[in-house]
Amino acid sequence: MSNETATSARHRVFSFTRLCAITANTLTELTRLKVFYVLLLFALLLIGSSIFMAQFTFQQEFQILKDVSLGAMSIFTSLLAIVATARLIPQDIEDRTVYTILAKPVPRFEYLFGKIAGVLLLLAISTLVMSAVFLAVLYLREQSVLHMALRQMSAAPREQVDDALRAIRSSALNIDIFPGIVIIYLKACLLATLTLFVSTFATTNIFTVVVMVFIYFIGHLQATAREYWLHEHSSGWVTRIFLAIVALFFPDLQAFNLVDDIVAGAAISLGLFLKTAGLGIFYTTIYTLLAAFVFYGKEL
Repeated sequence: MSNETATSARHRVFSFTRLCAITANTLTELTRLKVFYVLLLFALLLIGSSIFMAQFTFQQEFQILKDVSLGAMSIFTSLLAIVATARLIPQDIEDRTVYTILAKPVPRFEYLFGKIAGVLLLLAISTLVMSAVFLAVLYLREQSVLHMALRQMSAAPREQVDDALRAIRSSALNIDIFPGIVIIYLKACLLATLTLFVSTFATTNIFTVVVMVFIYFIGHLQATAREYWLHEHSSGWVTRIFLAIVALFFPDLQAFNLVDDIVAGAAISLGLFLKTAGLGIFYTTIYTLLAAFVFYGKEL
């Protein structure tokens, strides 16, 4: 009896090996989805073709290139997070895969964490691929503009040429692009875990996607609506509590929009980056724990 009890105890404890196995299996399933390739291909094409969308001064050209590329990354990582996560639990229930997994010594929270870890890994790979294409296009365009400037200013004084080259380099690649990409990824992680939470009590993946579309738009309009509400109504404690509850259930997604600052050439301060990243990690953790809590009591 003691051996059986010890074996049962070992089965109940958390297993990193089981978690990795579920994560790898989830990632494999998601990469087979046609929607993944459609979204990724469309985003890559949009980033690559954005170089042909601007025929202005080099400052305007780089601004449009960054705006289009980073905007495409934000939109398509968000869509991929919602679409990929929405099908996880309903699809496993429909295929009865979840019963096979949970019939083994796999706790529900471990199953859920493995599933969402697979989605987050998929989002990381997608973000890295799109970032690589974006940076490659930006670098190639920068080199093209530099060579063109050197030809046009071949007879100009050396100081004037150096100033022009520095202006071109500062308008193209800058360090603030990288924290912006990290925030885009964290926003997608937030949406993935929120979608997972919704899917724990939803019956179909279509319902989950529809709900998340509404939440997505509410999250982006929340800041504007909050400012209007505080301007038109009194800013008493009742109003502030109500707005805090709304912000808890509907995260302010506009707070993760640093693209405008990057395009304008404004420096992303370390404080702003840490604050935004911390907010994303906080919401991602909270929604994952809420999903685990609801899923633990869900009848299967």
